[in-house]
Amino acid sequence: MDSSTAEFDLPEGKETITRILQESITPLNVALFAIICVLAYKIIKRFTTTPLEAEYDELPRIRKDMTVAELRQYDGNQPDGRVLVAVNGWIFDATRGRRFYGPGGPYAAFGGNDASRGLATFSVTSSDKEYDDLSDLNSMEMESVREWEAQFRGKSSVLTKVN
Repeated sequence: MDSSTAEFDLPEGKETITRILQESITPLNVALFAIICVLAYKIIKRFTTTPLEAEYDELPRIRKDMTVAELRQYDGNQPDGRVLVAVNGWIFDATRGRRFYGPGGPYAAFGGNDASRGLATFSVTSSDKEYDDLSDLNSMEMESVREWEAQFRGKSSVLTKVN
C-alpha cells in the first residue's frame, strides 16, 4: 500500500482515543467538571422556580375595593409578603415582582402605594397623599400611566380598584 492511498487503521484510532481520554481524565479535570456542573445547576434552578412563586400561588385573592390607607398595608413587610401596587386607579398584585417592588427592591416606594405619578414622571418616590387625581399631569405623562397600566395588566393580576 502506498502512502497516497493509505486508509485509517481502526485499531490504531481506538488506541489514540483511549490514550487521549486516559490523559485528560485527571483528578483536577474531574473536579473542575463537577464544579461547573454544580454551578450550572444552581443557575438553571434559580431561573426556573423561586420559593416566592410557590408562596404567591397560595395567597388568597383580595376581592374588595381599598382606600390608599388600606393599600399601604400591602408593601411586602407583612408576614405573607404580599405586595400590591396601584396604577391609574387599579390595584395589581405585584407579589411575583417582590424583588423589585418589595422591601429593599429598587421600586420599593411603589409597593403598597399608588405608583401612577411616579411612573408618569419617572420618579421613584412614594406619595403621602390619600388620593391623587393626576389632573396636573400632561398628555404624555398620562399616556405613560396608561402604558404602565397595560404592562401591569399583562404581568399581574388585577385585584380591585382604589376608592
